[in-house]
Amino acid sequence: MAKSTLKTASVLAFERKLANSDALMYAGNWGHREKSAQWPAITIQSKDVRGTISNRQKNTIQSDPAKLDAEIQKPNLQRVDVAALPFNADTLKLSFTLRVLGHLDQPSACNDPDYQEALAAIIQGYANEHAFREPAIRYATNLANGRFLWRNRVGAEAVEVHIKHIKNQATAQQWVFNSEDFDLRRFDNSKNELQPLAAVIQQGLTGEAFAFLQVEAFARLGIGQEVFPSQELILDGGRDNKKSKTLYQIDGVAAMHSQKIGNALRTIDTWYPDAAELGPISVEPFGSVTNRGKAYRQPKDKLDFYTLLDGWVIKDKIPPAEQQHYVMATLIRGGVFGEKAE
Repeated sequence: MAKSTLKTASVLAFERKLANSDALMYAGNWGHREKSAQWPAITIQSKDVRGTISNRQKNTIQSDPAKLDAEIQKPNLQRVDVAALPFNADTLKLSFTLRVLGHLDQPSACNDPDYQEALAAIIQGYANEHAFREPAIRYATNLANGRFLWRNRVGAEAVEVHIKHIKNQATAQQWVFNSEDFDLRRFDNSKNELQPLAAVIQQGLTGEAFAFLQVEAFARLGIGQEVFPSQELILDGGRDNKKSKTLYQIDGVAAMHSQKIGNALRTIDTWYPDAAELGPISVEPFGSVTNRGKAYRQPKDKLDFYTLLDGWVIKDKIPPAEQQHYVMATLIRGGVFGEKAE
């Protein structure tokens, strides 16, 4: 079909190609990392606390000392979930698995064969020219630097990541990374120790080989220190126990959501306009960062995923190489990208 008559498919969806599991939390001592298979699980505890009133008050209350005194005397009663290392352990272990899938040129759903053919052609062209090298080295960096630990990484005395490449029911390769050796704001493609891991991810993305990784991260936080599983979002009035904070757990083990782990792994976008100042953000169609309340890839700047993809597939406007990496990383992320009816 001629490009002039080609239109975006109304149904277009991709499955995510970085298929990571939830992450489980265990506790032990830094000197016993090699025996961590016997470490006990971290459990979620509940406690009731009496907090203080510390939120902003109305001007009528703030300006009247008597009213303010009366307000702060009210008890701020809370029931919250907490998780912490026991007092005989100083190190958190976070464990998850990652499967890297290939065949990006085959969407999980597309109702327009002509569009699918054109899209497959640009993906195959990218694979032939770039072979997914840039996204692969960045995903490898985010595994090695322990970004997926999120708040559990902050202030840690030491962070180490152990990765095993499992192939045919046996460990094919394994690596140990000192996470402090890797910058969280920059991606250095010259680090030789990352190349073998990046090659495994690259082969998974290109479909050349099966890529299944077992990841264990160790963060030395200190005896008895609090750790931070994912917090549950309770919808539709589902709080039956009046908790103000509910933490995620799997069969009694403190855990982090697969979505949060995946968000960290795909935090590779340094190709947006403000990257030099703000550092990498997670790959999203509009460069959305919810905790900042901003989209860094605005359609008016023609750097959002949809503008770049439509220009590339429909209008033969080939983006610069760095934006090609971004488009492919968004497809690797997966999602529903079909054209909406007016």
